[in-house]
Amino acid sequence: MKKVYYAAPLFSEMELQYNVYLTDKIKALYPELDIYIPQEQGDINDKNAYADSVMIAKYDTDALLASDFMIAVLDGATIDVGVATEIGVTYQAGIPIIGLYTDSRQQGATNQQKLAALQEVAESQFSYINLYTVGLIKTNGTIVNHIDGLLEQVGNYIKG
Repeated sequence: MKKVYYAAPLFSEMELQYNVYLTDKIKALYPELDIYIPQEQGDINDKNAYADSVMIAKYDTDALLASDFMIAVLDGATIDVGVATEIGVTYQAGIPIIGLYTDSRQQGATNQQKLAALQEVAESQFSYINLYTVGLIKTNGTIVNHIDGLLEQVGNYIKG
């Protein structure tokens, strides 16, 4: 059975619900996949309880290093700092990463008005994502821009 570590922001109701939505889709399509989802780990992520930084780091890192690959949600104003850290650990361990970056501002790359706006200060119509983090992912993995692409890539990693 393949193991995957699911890295995503998990602090707002919106983030928590999206994580359930996405991981439920993955589980439905690939029931043989063992998914580690940090928000489901009550020992360290029950926000009414207490877990110190060392407990959190050890628990999640052990799960990450036991995984065959990682899914990393890259959406947000910036990549979540916890997700970025998990990407760094995963990269260093040589574990493949599938990044999901669905920001709609990626569209229109051939629109001449959008391209011209790049010449004006503070008028970029496109999103920005940290290129160092992107490079770590692409060195040993891939980034997709839609859930369907993610599901396809998960299937590819399961098959080998």
